[in-house]
Amino acid sequence: MWKVRGVLKFAAFMAVLALAAGGWLGWSIWKPIQPDQPKYVQLRPGFGTRRIARELQSAGVVRSSAGFLVWHYFHRGRSLKAGEYLFNSSANLAQVHDRLARGDIYVHTVVIPEGYNMFDIARAVQDAGLGSADDFLKAAQSDVALISDIAPQAKTLEGYLFPATYQFTRAQSMNEMVENMVRQFRQVATVIGLNNDVERTVTLASIVEKETAVPEERALVASVYANRLASRVALQADPSVIYAELLDGTYAGKLHHADLQVHSSYNTYTHPGLPPGPIGNPGRSALEAAMHPAQTDYFYFVADGNGRHRFAHNLEEHNRNVIAYRRAVNGK
Repeated sequence: MWKVRGVLKFAAFMAVLALAAGGWLGWSIWKPIQPDQPKYVQLRPGFGTRRIARELQSAGVVRSSAGFLVWHYFHRGRSLKAGEYLFNSSANLAQVHDRLARGDIYVHTVVIPEGYNMFDIARAVQDAGLGSADDFLKAAQSDVALISDIAPQAKTLEGYLFPATYQFTRAQSMNEMVENMVRQFRQVATVIGLNNDVERTVTLASIVEKETAVPEERALVASVYANRLASRVALQADPSVIYAELLDGTYAGKLHHADLQVHSSYNTYTHPGLPPGPIGNPGRSALEAAMHPAQTDYFYFVADGNGRHRFAHNLEEHNRNVIAYRRAVNGK
C-alpha cells in the first residue's frame, strides 16, 4: 500500500511540477513586456539561436532565454533574421519571435537634399546612426569603379550620390549605401536622357544647384555659365571656391576676398573653365538645366535679397544690380 501511495505522491508532485512549468512557460511566452524606453537589439549574421535568446533577455525584450528557445523549438521551421531591431511597444515573446522570423528590422531614414556634397552626406549618414562620417567618405572617395563607364575621369563619387530620401539598415555597409545612391543617379540619368558629356553636365549642374534653389531660375543660371564657357571667361562661381577650401579643410563658414585667390583647380576665379569635377550632388532639375540651358546673352547674376536673382548682360548692368542688392539687404 505504501508503494502505491508513494507512486501517487510522486505522480502528484510531477503533475504540480508540470503545471508550474507550464504556467511559467505560458507566463514567459504570453505575458507582454512594455519597454521603459526604446530598446535597440543588433543581431549579427552568424548568431545562433542561443545567442539571440541571450541578447533578447539581456535587453529586457523577453523574460526568459529558455522560454524563447522552447518556443523556437516548436517553430524551428521559421529561421530568425539578422539585423537591428527596435522594440518600443508592448509585445510578448511569441510576437518578438514572429518579428525576428519576418525580418522586421529597423531602418534608418537618411534625407539627402539637392546640392549636398559628399561631406554633408557623410554627416547625415553618421547622424542617422549608420556609422562614422569618415567611413562613408572613404567609400565615396574609393568606389569610383561604380561610375567609371560614364565618368572615367572621376576621382570620387561626388556628383553621383543622388539626392533623395533613403532607408538603410545598420547591416548595410557604406559601400552598399553609396552604391544605392549611384544606382538612383543612373535611374534618373536614364529618364532624362543624360548619356553624353556626363562629367561636364554633372559638374555644371552641381554649380547651378549651389547657386539657386529656385527651380525656374536654374536654366537661366546655367545659361550664364554656358555663355562664359563659350566665351572663355572665368566662371567666378563662389561655390567652387568654397568646395576648394572644403577639400583643403580650410573653409571657415564664410568667404572673404582673400579666399578668391586660393590655390586650387576648383577655384573658378583663377582657373578658367569648369572645375575638374562636381562640387556637390545635383538633383534632376539642375541636371536638366545643365543639359538644356536657356538661350540668353546673360553673363552675370546676383541675388536680389528676396531669394531670387537679377541677371545682367554686361558689367555695367550687373554693377547696378549689385548696388540694388546691397540696398535691399541694408534696408531689411
